[in-house]
Amino acid sequence: MTLDSCFSQNYAQARERFLAAARRREAHLESHKLDRTGVLGEELSTDIALVRAPDAKGLLIISSAMHGVEGFCGSACQLALLDDEDLLKRARDAGVALLLIHAINPYGFSWCSRTNEENVDLNRNAQPFPGPLPENPGYAELHPLLLPAVWPPNAENRKAIAAYVEQRGPIAFRDAVSRGQYTHPGGLFFGGDRATWSRRTLEHALRSHGAGFADIGWIDVHTGLGPAGHGEKIFAGRRDPEEIARARRWWGLDVAVPFAGTSASADITGHLTSNAQAVCPDARHTLMALEFGTVPFETMIDALRGEAWLRAHPDASTDLADLIRLQVRNAFYFDQDAWKGMVLGQSRLAILQAIAGLKPD
Repeated sequence: MTLDSCFSQNYAQARERFLAAARRREAHLESHKLDRTGVLGEELSTDIALVRAPDAKGLLIISSAMHGVEGFCGSACQLALLDDEDLLKRARDAGVALLLIHAINPYGFSWCSRTNEENVDLNRNAQPFPGPLPENPGYAELHPLLLPAVWPPNAENRKAIAAYVEQRGPIAFRDAVSRGQYTHPGGLFFGGDRATWSRRTLEHALRSHGAGFADIGWIDVHTGLGPAGHGEKIFAGRRDPEEIARARRWWGLDVAVPFAGTSASADITGHLTSNAQAVCPDARHTLMALEFGTVPFETMIDALRGEAWLRAHPDASTDLADLIRLQVRNAFYFDQDAWKGMVLGQSRLAILQAIAGLKPD
């Protein structure tokens, strides 16, 4: 496929291409429709394609758009795989089934939002609601600064945030803002107050298609953190030395571990990939988020601040709303050939390594 045929211009095009490619591969297809419409008035759906030989013993999950707007990248990786005869043959020969989950967050993909239709960050939503939730007092302190009364923020607001970073340090700022919070529904990185539609849909997919597999790998494609074009391999499993060691055998010693402080990502809880272990407890799990860098952290956070402000001000002018959505898109997707090529090359390698890891001894 060409770069243009992998990287779609909007959610509707990406979905049409994904369904057509899955049908060409005679994949088992199912669609889960969300009770909302997209920015173009289109139907919104999480679509699931299973490519499986009858004798498959291992399962590799590849998911896109956990964070809506990041689906431009993740969808392209899935489309490239469905067109890659050599890679598909390697999976068949290795006895590995492929479960492609397209647009976990279709609302965010269509509307160029990182969060879902309820402003929930899905990768903070796998919590034991209504049980005890993680606390984040640092976010509560920053919230009034992150969502100013006017947008763009004035010089005073930016100066106050800069003073916080200078006093506490950039890591403390990153963690306070992005670790996840459960107290400010209109804020950034809000993990929700109940299981979302997307979480329930994902759990259904895991129950339906993960049962019976003794070995499950998962590559969840993300964008927004790290140097532009670099795919950071972020361990997404439990705090288990054996799981970490296995992920590094599959994908290399540079697999980053957030709770060890070796990742561009904060140490979060509630990421939806962790549901694989709860829904399929008898399987061996090897989980990774493949995070492709785009813009500096501060630029990305500014884009998300604008998005949150827009949700709180639906009466904003059309021009300002369009500008904010464009800034979010540009923070999580580079419409540049060099970046796209880096994404597809690293994605293919990660998939190939996972297939090798899942192949029975």
